[in-house]
Amino acid sequence: MIHRTLLFIFLLLSQIIMAQNGSISGHIRYKNQPVSFANITLIKMGMSTQSDTEGYYNLTDIPMGSYQIQVSAIGFKNHNSKIVIDTIAVKAFDIQLLQDESALEEVVVTGTMREVSRSTSPVPVEVFTPKFFKKNPTPNLFEAVGMINGVKPQLNCNVCNTGDIHINGMEGPYTMILIDGMPIVSSLSTVYGLSGIPNSLIERVEVVKGPASSLYGSESMGGIINVITKNPKNAPLVSLDVFCTSWEEYNVDASVKFKTGTTTGILGMNYFNYQNPLDKNNDNFTDVTLQNRISVFNKWSFERKENRVASLATRYVYEDRWGGEMNFRPNMRGSDQVYGESIYTMRTEVIGMYQLPIAEKIFTQFSYNWHDQNSWYGATPFKARQQVAFVQGYWDKQLTPSHNLLLGATFRFTQYDDNTPGTLSADGLTNQPMDTPLPGIFIQDEWAINPKNTLLAGYRFDYDKHHGGIHSPRIAYKLSPNANNAIRASFGTGFRVVNLFTEDHSALTGAREVIIANALNPERSYNSNLNYNLKIPTSSFVLQVDATGFYSYFTNKIVGDFDTDPSKIIYDNLDGHAISSGISLNTEITFDFPLKIMLGGTYMDVYTEEKDDLGTVGRTQQLHAPKWSGNYLISYSLPKDFSVDFTGTWSGPMRLPILANDYRPEYSPWFTIANIQVTKKFDRGFEVYGGVKNILDFVPKYALIRAFDPFNNHVNDPIGNPNHYTFDTAYNYAQLQGARMFLGVRYTLY
Repeated sequence: MIHRTLLFIFLLLSQIIMAQNGSISGHIRYKNQPVSFANITLIKMGMSTQSDTEGYYNLTDIPMGSYQIQVSAIGFKNHNSKIVIDTIAVKAFDIQLLQDESALEEVVVTGTMREVSRSTSPVPVEVFTPKFFKKNPTPNLFEAVGMINGVKPQLNCNVCNTGDIHINGMEGPYTMILIDGMPIVSSLSTVYGLSGIPNSLIERVEVVKGPASSLYGSESMGGIINVITKNPKNAPLVSLDVFCTSWEEYNVDASVKFKTGTTTGILGMNYFNYQNPLDKNNDNFTDVTLQNRISVFNKWSFERKENRVASLATRYVYEDRWGGEMNFRPNMRGSDQVYGESIYTMRTEVIGMYQLPIAEKIFTQFSYNWHDQNSWYGATPFKARQQVAFVQGYWDKQLTPSHNLLLGATFRFTQYDDNTPGTLSADGLTNQPMDTPLPGIFIQDEWAINPKNTLLAGYRFDYDKHHGGIHSPRIAYKLSPNANNAIRASFGTGFRVVNLFTEDHSALTGAREVIIANALNPERSYNSNLNYNLKIPTSSFVLQVDATGFYSYFTNKIVGDFDTDPSKIIYDNLDGHAISSGISLNTEITFDFPLKIMLGGTYMDVYTEEKDDLGTVGRTQQLHAPKWSGNYLISYSLPKDFSVDFTGTWSGPMRLPILANDYRPEYSPWFTIANIQVTKKFDRGFEVYGGVKNILDFVPKYALIRAFDPFNNHVNDPIGNPNHYTFDTAYNYAQLQGARMFLGVRYTLY
C-alpha cells in the first residue's frame, strides 16, 4: 500500500512538473507594420508556427530552458534570437525584421525629381535593373525595353530599321527619353539615337507612364524613360559582356573603373557589328539592316565635403548602317539604279551635375548634345544637324516634416537644320535653321498628410517664342492603408510642337510626297492615371499585382493622312480629337523555392475622331497600336549555379499602313516572340550564357510591296500594276528576323 501511494505521488509530481511548461507570443513586424505568414521556429525543439495576417504568433507547451528562436519570411533577412523559458506565464516576445538586401526597396528619382523609396513615391515608377535585361540579352536600350509591359519598340521601316518607343500605344514622339534626368534623346536623335545607348552604362531604367510635364517639360505627354547611368563609386573594377548570334551579329560591352585622387571614373565601350546581308523572305532586300556602331562612355564622380554631388559624363556614338537591295553597297549611296538606305550618324553628349557648397540643397544640372545625320533614302538625301543645350537649377527644401518643396528653373536651346522644306524661309528661297529657346520654371509641393496619405501638386510654365506661354499643371495622390496596398492617382496636361522631318520616318523615305496642308498648331493633351499596387505575402510565395488605368485626350493632334492619296502624306491638325485609354496589369510571383514568374498584359484603345465634310464623325484606329499586348518571364535556378530564363512578348492585331486595294491585311495577326536562355555561373565572376531568340521562328508574312520597283519607275503600267501600287517600306509589326541562337560570356571583377 505504501509503495502504491509513493508511486501515485511520484506520478502526480511528474505531471505537475511537466505541466509547468511555458509559452511565448508576440508580433512579427517590419517598421512597425505586421509581417504576415512569417515562420517562427524553436531550433532545439523543432517546434514551429506561423504569424497571422496581423503578424501575431503563439507557441505553447515549451519546456523550461534556453532556446534559439528563428524567424524567416520572404523578402526579409532571417532573424535569430536567444530566449529563456523560466516561467509558466506567457512570455511576450516581439520581433522586428530587416528587409533582405536583395529585396531592398528601390530608390527612384523620376517621379518627383527627388531620391525617394519607390513605395513612398506618390507617382508610380517602374524600375528595371540590368539583371532584368540580362534575361534576354540585347545590344542596345531600344531592343531591351521591349521586355517591359506597355512599352513597345516600334520599327517604322523594313529597310533601314528606324524605330521609336511607344508607351501605352502613344507614338514615339510622346515618349521622353532622359539620361540621368537630362533630355538627351529628342527630335532628330529619336530616329536612330536610341540604338546607340548601350546596356553597359545602365544602372537602372525608371519608367513613368503618363503625364510628367510639370517637372520635365511639356513634351513628356505619354511617359518618361529615364536611363540612370552607373555611379563610378559603385561600379565594378572590370566588366565584360560579349555575345554573338547565328546570324553573325557581334556585340561587346566593356567597362573599367579607375580612381585618381578624389575622383572616381568609369570608362565604358560598346561595339556592335552586323555585316551579313540575308534575304530569307526572298524579296531581294536585306531582312535586317547592316550596322557598324561604336559607343564610348566616360563618367567621373568627384568626392566632396558632406557627400555633396558632383559628376560629369561624356558619350560619343558613331554608326554606319544600311539596308536595301541585296546588291547594294555603301558606295552606291544616292543611286537611282540600286535602291538602298544608308545612314551615317555621329553624336556627342555631355552631362553634368553639381550641388552648391551651401547648407541648402540646391542642385545644378546641364547637358549638351550634338547630332549629325548624313543619309540617303534611295535617291532622296536627308542631311540634318541638331544641337541641344540644357541647363537646370532646383532647390530641394524640406519646409516642415510633412511638406517638401521643389522649386526650379530651366533653359533649353535647340538649333536644328536640315535640307527639307521644314527649314526653308517663308518665301521658300533660302535656308533658315530653326533656333528654339525654351525657358521655364517649375514648382512642386509634396505633402505627407499622414503616414497613409500623400498629396503632390506641381506646376510648370514654359515660354515658346512662337506659341507664347505654356502651362503644365500636375496633381498626384497616394493612399496607402497598409504596407501591402497602395492607390495612386494623377492628372496632368501636355503641350508639344512637332517637327515632322525628325519624328516621322515616312516623311524621309522619298516613297511618298509630303504635303503640309496648313500652318500646324501645337498639340495639347489632358492625361490621367489610376494605379493600384497589391502585395500578398504567404508562407510559400509573395504575389505582387500592379494595375494601372490610363486616359489621354488630345486636341490639335497632328496626323498624317496616308489614305487620301497613296503617293502622298498629308499632314494637318486633327479637326476633332484623339483618345488613348486602357488598362495595364503586371503580376509578379516569387516562390520560396528558386522560381520567379512575371506576367503582364495591356488592353488599350487608341483612336481619333474627326468630322468629315458632311459633319459626320468618323473614328479611325491608330496605326501600330494593338488593343492587346503583354509580356512574360519565367526564371528558375537549378543546382550547380545553372539558371533558365524563358521570356517573351505577345501582341494582338494592330492596324497597319496599307495602300489602296492593298492585298496585304490591314491588321496584323496575333503573334508572340519567345526566347529561352540558360546561364552557368562560375567562380571568380565568370558567367557563360546561351539560348535561342524567337524560338517559334515567327516572321511577318508580308513586308515590302513592289520590292522589284523601288524607284516607282513602272507604277503606271496598266498591265503589270493595275492597282497602281507604289513601293512602300512602312508595313511593319515585327522584325524580319527569325529564330537564331546566341552564345555569350560575362566577366565581372569588384
